[in-house]
Amino acid sequence: MTCLPGAFMAQAGMFADCTQADVDAWSVEHANSNRINVRAFLHWSARTRLTRRFELPAALSPGNAPMPDRQCTALLGQVLADHTTPLRSRVAAVILLLYAQPLSRITQFTIDDVVRDGDGVLLRLGDPPSPAPEPGATLLLEYLGQRTNMATATNRESRWLFPGRRAGQPLRSDTLSALVHALGVPATAGRAAAIRQHVLDLPAPIIATALGYHQVTTARLATEAGTTWPNYAPGDRSK
Repeated sequence: MTCLPGAFMAQAGMFADCTQADVDAWSVEHANSNRINVRAFLHWSARTRLTRRFELPAALSPGNAPMPDRQCTALLGQVLADHTTPLRSRVAAVILLLYAQPLSRITQFTIDDVVRDGDGVLLRLGDPPSPAPEPGATLLLEYLGQRTNMATATNRESRWLFPGRRAGQPLRSDTLSALVHALGVPATAGRAAAIRQHVLDLPAPIIATALGYHQVTTARLATEAGTTWPNYAPGDRSK
């Protein structure tokens, strides 16, 4: 049986628990590795129904390295403040930059993943759902009433957060990628910066649970980022 390269297995832990977010994180950190073997393995695992189908993003070019945290924050502010660009594109970019979500996963969100909690708004990425800070929360609620591709009779009941043109289907990830890119947001570099900032701010297990990443992934990223949480152990520490 074909085996996934050791570096990927070390990051993803048990392959059965691997998510698209883990595949994307591996891609960011191993842009110059032997991606042909990994791509072949991912195709094989999907074809044999060991896993669902994963997408392996294109390698980062030397000029597209993960952006500095300050630049990521400035870009997020720019997207939130720019009321002249399409709302759909802005919402996708905000989810990417705030929560380090790959576009392939963002396209799978439904309107049920946007949760109203009293006066607050939560986004269901993991368990528990993550709070949406302002003005991102207002942007999400505004977008719920203005989703595109809802005009056709067969699509009016769509629950996809980003409905596609084809009835019952979400927007394609490459289409959403083009929309985000048009805002000046480099998807892979921006998401890499976001996840690194998260693991610097909070223990890796908490980030993994909240954002839907594998714990091995966030632990490795935390170590590489020089986190101050190396000895954190999950669980109830009050006893």
